[in-house]
Amino acid sequence: MTSKNDLVGHKVPPAHLIVRGIDKRFGGLQALKEADFEVARGEVMALVGDNGAGKSTLMKVLAGAYSADAGDFLLDGKRVSIKSPNDASTLGIQIVYQDLALCENLDVAANLSLGKEPVKNGWGFLPYFLRPIDNLEMESKANKAIKRLQVRTLHSVRSKVSGLSGGQRQAIAIARAVGTESSVVMLDEPTAALGVAQTKQVLEVVKRLRDTNHAVVYISHNMQDIFEVSDRITVLRHGQNVATYITSNTSPDEVVVAMTRGLDKNSTGSV
Repeated sequence: MTSKNDLVGHKVPPAHLIVRGIDKRFGGLQALKEADFEVARGEVMALVGDNGAGKSTLMKVLAGAYSADAGDFLLDGKRVSIKSPNDASTLGIQIVYQDLALCENLDVAANLSLGKEPVKNGWGFLPYFLRPIDNLEMESKANKAIKRLQVRTLHSVRSKVSGLSGGQRQAIAIARAVGTESSVVMLDEPTAALGVAQTKQVLEVVKRLRDTNHAVVYISHNMQDIFEVSDRITVLRHGQNVATYITSNTSPDEVVVAMTRGLDKNSTGSV
């Protein structure tokens, strides 16, 4: 379902990722029912909805953590299959969960290469997991990832994650997702429990993702953050998308009404 303001005075970019008719059931509970969703490169698409609306379920389906019961996935117009996290990663779809999944006892560089550590040349006679890690290459890759997202508050990629602020940790988790040559980055409540300064830092990183031509999906309950960084807003309610708004053409009140009451046929927000 598309909002009328998509059609007035705004050119919607071609979608990079499209999902159509996604169904997902957990026993007798239908978490998603014919849900449609899309996001373009160079766009931040906010995904909003009340608790239980299906936001996290849809993101986990896109990330391959859940398998959809029905529906189609298209990447640049080509139908693809997403049945596992490996499928999603191979397609360039990454998700940064709220818990970040960082190793606090490791430094930033090690976290950014976790599971894909570069190894030194000349040790081919050993199994890969026994070859010595190329720390200089790992540090170089980490510095490039941090520079790409312009994370200015981090002084060294050799800093232990345990000593970083919440905003810095969120930026590191995002940098790790981007470092896998991803084209779609999904962020689950990235500013939850952060202070004002740390939230500003994370929002700047999200804007940088858009500038680097990523398709960004931004899940949040914070309307102020949503209206600062998003280009469009998709509203989910009871497992279905009820509207898609252009952020500059709508208001927090209109979005909240769609979240809590849905839209009827006489509403001006939906066609």
